[in-house]
Amino acid sequence: MSDPRSRTKTTEPGRRTRSAAEASTLPSGRPPKSLGQRSRVSPDEFMALIRETIPLSRSWPFEVVSMHHGAATLRLAFHEDQLRAGGTLNGPTLMTLVDTALYAAVLSYVGLEPLAVTSDLTFRFLRKPAPAPLVAEATLLRVGKRMAVGEVRVRSDGSDDLVVHATGTYALP
Repeated sequence: MSDPRSRTKTTEPGRRTRSAAEASTLPSGRPPKSLGQRSRVSPDEFMALIRETIPLSRSWPFEVVSMHHGAATLRLAFHEDQLRAGGTLNGPTLMTLVDTALYAAVLSYVGLEPLAVTSDLTFRFLRKPAPAPLVAEATLLRVGKRMAVGEVRVRSDGSDDLVVHATGTYALP
């Protein structure tokens, strides 16, 4: 008899089926190829939406590099106002980029839905970012009826080294 709290189910002796959470990702931890389909929102539509509904976004020099169904890559131009003591980029700059990239990935999957809101973000600051433009790659890991879960990887432009790894959840209306 299987444990009702278990995330996996056993249908017959020795045979295991994957739970919905496990089925939404491949064994490698990557999302299924269906997330690589065409975005439901164009980069121009996304930028127009955030500029209209989030006035503060007008002061951030974002550029949408690409959007695919369940994924988005954003670039944030460097400005000296983003520096903090020690000559590194400040945390609010990194956090804003991560949240915006994840929002782009969510909208690429669900369409123009301004009421999708951040419900959780967890950041791991891995190394000091150079005073340079940043690139954030957001990928959705699971989308349900009421929430979307994703991860964001941030690098200094031109570098392979991660400066931030973040995970987050968006509540869907």
